[in-house]
Amino acid sequence: MKKTLMQRLVAAVLFSLLFTLPAGAANDEATAQAIMAAEEFLLLLDTVQYVRSWDGEASFFKSQVPRDTWIKQISSLRPALGKVITRLILDARHVTKLPGAPDGQYVVIQYNTNFENKREAVETVTPMLDKDGKWRVSGYYIQ
Repeated sequence: MKKTLMQRLVAAVLFSLLFTLPAGAANDEATAQAIMAAEEFLLLLDTVQYVRSWDGEASFFKSQVPRDTWIKQISSLRPALGKVITRLILDARHVTKLPGAPDGQYVVIQYNTNFENKREAVETVTPMLDKDGKWRVSGYYIQ
């Protein structure tokens, strides 16, 4: 009887994940890993750990944006938005080319985010497969 209950719980969780992730993303291991990297990055931003967020960024990002610049920019942007109320994935697309970036493996993830002071924002987080084979964020934008 417990096994049946456990099977139902696992099925319910898997079912909810299928509707939380964009179509095709649930079975894509690379996309799942990229989403995990994005979620870890966003948690650092949400908890005002801006130095750690830069430390965990992709090597390409670090080569383009010095640590002090990142901290200054994100410190002036994020606190004004307030705390995150909700954040849901709108889309996650696996691409190999992005403007101004080297060819590689990227996942462009868009979130519909509601902050205390800005409703209906779209956060775009772009993890890339870094040189060491780990997914790390290479871009972050809020609209």
